[in-house]
Amino acid sequence: MSNATHLACRECSREFPLDPINVCDFCFGPLEVQYDQGAIRSRVTRERIEAGPRSIWRYKDLLPVDDDYIVDLNVGFTPLLRADNLARKLGMRELWIKNDTCNPSWSFKDRVVAVASSRARQLGFETLACASTGNLANAVSAHAARAGMRAVVFIPHDLEAGKVLGSAIYHPTIVAVNGSYDDVNRLCSELADNRHWAFVNINVRPYYAEGSRTLAFEVAEQLGWRAPRQCVAPMASGSLFTKIHKGFEELQTYGLIDHAEIRMIGAQAAGCSPIATAWQNNTTNIRPVKPDTIAKSLAIGNPADGYYALKTMAATGGGAASVSDAEVVEGIQLLAQTEGVFAETAGGVTIAGLRQAIQRGTIDPNESTVAFITGGGLKTADAVEPHVTRPIPVEGTLQSFEHAFAAAGHN
Repeated sequence: MSNATHLACRECSREFPLDPINVCDFCFGPLEVQYDQGAIRSRVTRERIEAGPRSIWRYKDLLPVDDDYIVDLNVGFTPLLRADNLARKLGMRELWIKNDTCNPSWSFKDRVVAVASSRARQLGFETLACASTGNLANAVSAHAARAGMRAVVFIPHDLEAGKVLGSAIYHPTIVAVNGSYDDVNRLCSELADNRHWAFVNINVRPYYAEGSRTLAFEVAEQLGWRAPRQCVAPMASGSLFTKIHKGFEELQTYGLIDHAEIRMIGAQAAGCSPIATAWQNNTTNIRPVKPDTIAKSLAIGNPADGYYALKTMAATGGGAASVSDAEVVEGIQLLAQTEGVFAETAGGVTIAGLRQAIQRGTIDPNESTVAFITGGGLKTADAVEPHVTRPIPVEGTLQSFEHAFAAAGHN
């Protein structure tokens, strides 16, 4: 059985049952899952976790789902790579890459949807839905197929072709909304009030958000049950960013890792950087923007958890970076050419943000740092295709090869 006990408002602390609700009806604050901490402390040990499956479900005692309802696509326990080549380029001592490109639908969204779809099934829903910038639609479509549920996914009309295909292969119903993600989200919020569908990032959002904590759980375990001193993560709504930090804090609460101060740095694309802009302006008032960036997976102009992301930065002595589209492409190339990891545009934002934070002194290059790469590069191939190495055309003869090879400037 799950150790989840109830939902609680993050603003006024009012308590609610574990139902498909996401907003406090008293102050309109967001709801968050609460757990029986005493039961977790008495049961959860490093050894119990290590004996579990090599997926997020090794942490099932810390997740709000009962065993009988788990939708299992073997999500999580993705590689944590020691990035020595990239570290040397950036002048760092200890850099790690958390590589979530290896998940079943090639992004970290599989984590949040694994939890949300499992809880949705436990709550009796038969249709799984979402408002998405692409990766979430892919994950919802895949998990619905695995669970035998119907999938209805809503996306912006101009989404990258790779991400549309990444959903379509699972045969969901795909609705392309003429507008930005924020337009998509507004429509889905209305639909969530009128249809008995589990919108993973709306009416079951409290459970969905819990899946991101597993990134912190895995990183700590993979580092030998210790926390890094610094983390860099991309920000869209801001939920991933805050939940990574929460995950590390929980491991400390349960005695699974020693106490550590973890500096949290968030990265956004300059064409959609409402959280980073608020940070740079020293305000918690986030001004919505109209997205204009190649990093479409981060293109949320009115971020639901932006305020909490700012609070996390302030509490940890962290900060925010805002990088141009050109820097995003450079970040993708730099990661690929140093560590062999092909990231989507959100990963380019992370690496470019990491470099900017070092240059500005927000990150200490001598402290252990983890950069979170949240999606695979083939999803956003169009963003880098004009900038990559071109093939050398040759005939099938040695003479043709030697001539073309030399003409291309090779020895």
